[in-house]
Amino acid sequence: MLQIYNTLSRQKEYFRPLHEGRVGMYVCGPTVYGDAHLGHARPAITFDLLFRYLQFLGYKVRYVRNITDVGHLEHDADEGEDKIAKKARLEQLEPMEVVQYYTNRYHHDMEALNVLPPSIEPHASGHIIEQIAFVQRILDHGYAYISNGSVYMDVEKYAKDFPYGKLSGRNLEDIVTDTRELDGQDEKKHSYDFALWKKAAPEHIMHWPSPWSEGFPGWHMECSTMGTKYLGEEFDIHGGGMDLMFPHHEAEIAQSCAALGHETVHYWMHNNMITIAGKKMGKSYNNFITLEQFFKGEHPLLTKPFSPMTIRFFILMAHYRSTVDFSSEALEAAEKGFARLQEAYARLLKLQPSDKTSGEIEEIRILRTKCQEAMDDDLNSPIVLQALFDSARVINTIHDQKASISSEDLDELRKVWKDYAIDILGLKLEENDADDNKLKAFNTAVDLLLDIRLDAKRNKDWATSDKIRNNLTELGFQIKDTKDGYEWTL
Repeated sequence: MLQIYNTLSRQKEYFRPLHEGRVGMYVCGPTVYGDAHLGHARPAITFDLLFRYLQFLGYKVRYVRNITDVGHLEHDADEGEDKIAKKARLEQLEPMEVVQYYTNRYHHDMEALNVLPPSIEPHASGHIIEQIAFVQRILDHGYAYISNGSVYMDVEKYAKDFPYGKLSGRNLEDIVTDTRELDGQDEKKHSYDFALWKKAAPEHIMHWPSPWSEGFPGWHMECSTMGTKYLGEEFDIHGGGMDLMFPHHEAEIAQSCAALGHETVHYWMHNNMITIAGKKMGKSYNNFITLEQFFKGEHPLLTKPFSPMTIRFFILMAHYRSTVDFSSEALEAAEKGFARLQEAYARLLKLQPSDKTSGEIEEIRILRTKCQEAMDDDLNSPIVLQALFDSARVINTIHDQKASISSEDLDELRKVWKDYAIDILGLKLEENDADDNKLKAFNTAVDLLLDIRLDAKRNKDWATSDKIRNNLTELGFQIKDTKDGYEWTL
């Protein structure tokens, strides 16, 4: 039975959906004011893995992943300038042109990474009316106040009735310092009160009418609103990066309790960060590498281009709750590991069955159990990959005719690889359609050279034979002579 780590309880819990056979899942999506980077890829792949596995287990999943296209500001969630509006003004575009451009590019990158599209992908800007109504409910219940046309959450009043900080483990008393000195210095009663609605400055180009002012919703409001709109006042899973736990998700809990009188989310899940030299990768640190740069190899920290599947494999090599430190060398190691997996799968598809399975490889019959136990243990993708690599050694043994496998066991082995490597981990182990013709032409050219070498060996033309082998080896090819001819890998 699936166990997932619930950030709220800080322990693994058996997953029990609210509605039998159906799962509601909400994941914080991108803010579309720039190209997606490796830090965006990790939550996308993490919750794609969960989405795929829940469906594999037979659940009908409604997966909601939002697009933040308003309210995400330069300095924090309350002050500063809207990033999309700023980019629109600098490039003399309509804000929605910026949104659409980067949304299209994000979708292109996600498709390349083989991330499945969500069931619903709502935009914050398309739910302003619902967000205004949600803010009004909080005001009606007395947990917010109006100040100069803006609406703020009264965190101190809220904390008297509900446990504020329970998700992140922060105590309100720990962040309250000299609050009375701050009174009157700005619109908020306290520094930790956060915006539910902000009055727009005259130069702000993204704003909407509301009962309080011409303005825009606070950053946190969109997820509370859209989560409950599409999944109901209570739903199963809310996910996102660990950096969103505070203040974003903490604020969501407060907003939901203030408006509805109860929490909406049963299981909170957070993936850990991608780091560079121990520091979080992100736009705010100006140390990010876009996915397009990875795919093209156009960044000083990259030694070469890396395919989308290498990126996906690299992320799946680590458990989603562990930190992953980026380096080009680590990606090169992932590239080699993924190539080994591809090679094993190609051989698996070509294996011929025998009458029986050799005794020494009967362990492959428990491969499915190993993979399922790993996935049930909080989506432990590294253990799944290790089990597949272990079975790859068995596949190579059978391929080298040092062992045999029955037709029944071979069919099951192929099915396990398809279920776990392809359908659940989402790895494309066969040739990509877009590059199929180029790859086939490349393979044909290499085979032609090695055929010429084979003819040279038969004719005892050792100079030609050695020259072809040495030149291909210098280019990184590994060539193995067999009794039937040759095999090669790159």
